[in-house]
Amino acid sequence: MMPTSLPSHEGYLPFHGYRTWYRVYGEDTADHAPLLMLHGGPGGAHNYLENLSALAQVGRRVIFYDQLGCGLSDHPHRPEMWTPELFVAEIDAVRQALGLDRVHIFGNSWGGMLGMQYTLTQAPGQLSLINNSGPADVPRWVEEVNRLRAALPAEVQSTLTQHEVAGTTSSPEYEAATMVFYRRHVLKMAEYPDFVMQTFAQIAADPEVYHTMNGPSEFHVIGTIKTWSVLDRLGEIRVPTLILSGEDDEVTPATMRLVAEGIPGAEWILFPNVSHMANVEIPEQCMAAINHFLDKVENRL
Repeated sequence: MMPTSLPSHEGYLPFHGYRTWYRVYGEDTADHAPLLMLHGGPGGAHNYLENLSALAQVGRRVIFYDQLGCGLSDHPHRPEMWTPELFVAEIDAVRQALGLDRVHIFGNSWGGMLGMQYTLTQAPGQLSLINNSGPADVPRWVEEVNRLRAALPAEVQSTLTQHEVAGTTSSPEYEAATMVFYRRHVLKMAEYPDFVMQTFAQIAADPEVYHTMNGPSEFHVIGTIKTWSVLDRLGEIRVPTLILSGEDDEVTPATMRLVAEGIPGAEWILFPNVSHMANVEIPEQCMAAINHFLDKVENRL
């Protein structure tokens, strides 16, 4: 359920000659630093995470933004722009524009990947990192996704392969087959909430970033991030880190174990019977874990 009583404001900030949209919930207190939210994709939008705005109820700002080319931000339609480095720079732009001198960073999926790459820049003032289902190595993640795909019904696998070979991945048949996978490993719900569907609708309306960086689906990764990896650099992450993931997640426990074991001192919570969007499937448990971690970090400051 979306909170309605929190003060909020939104606007645009300049980035690379374009505009990045943002929304801020709540106000900071002396005891709590703001939390910056990085959405997934690449090429998604913030909407599916917005129920986490309830984290502002304890007395901290919770900041959402749509990455450039996504959602309510400007859409330049310049595929050569879409690189992890651009989106790392955008985090700095958001922090500077909104005065986030001290900040916690949360990222889901691609947002978790982006959060790790940003944290490796050792930017001053980052207090912690929360990585919710963001792999550290795309090739190893794809291996695991293909293992999950192989467990789909034979006719679903056949449809997926047929359209991928033919280059007809925009067909309704391919999209219907992908939903079989999504309902097992992305969001295990019979009906998707409106705020989740808003993100999917925005990707469908302009899939350029997703198609350029990822590909046509979660398990057919042929875009520019297909070789992305920070696995060998995880030991350089110096801030307190919380790892969240689901037992039935498309980013499998084996994939997230590499992250949890690679980051010094990282805590890992594996939610049973949960897939890729823990904040949607088990919002209370997810927010309790985040609040508990942030309190521990802030009590040590």
